[in-house]
Amino acid sequence: MSSEHEPATTDAAEALRRKAAEAARVARIFGEVLPETTGDERGGDIRGAEGDEWLRSQVPPHHG
Repeated sequence: MSSEHEPATTDAAEALRRKAAEAARVARIFGEVLPETTGDERGGDIRGAEGDEWLRSQVPPHHG
């Protein structure tokens, strides 16, 4: 009966190894720490009238 549980354990260990390898690959590319949330989820840097003005200044010329 113990042989039935070994493949599940092996699969779980393989999944953990793959997850760690993927995290290491991402860390090599983007640095060690990536935020878990984005700026808009945290409230962002642009608020109120400043944010509205920034958005208006980003309109492409053909949307005039």
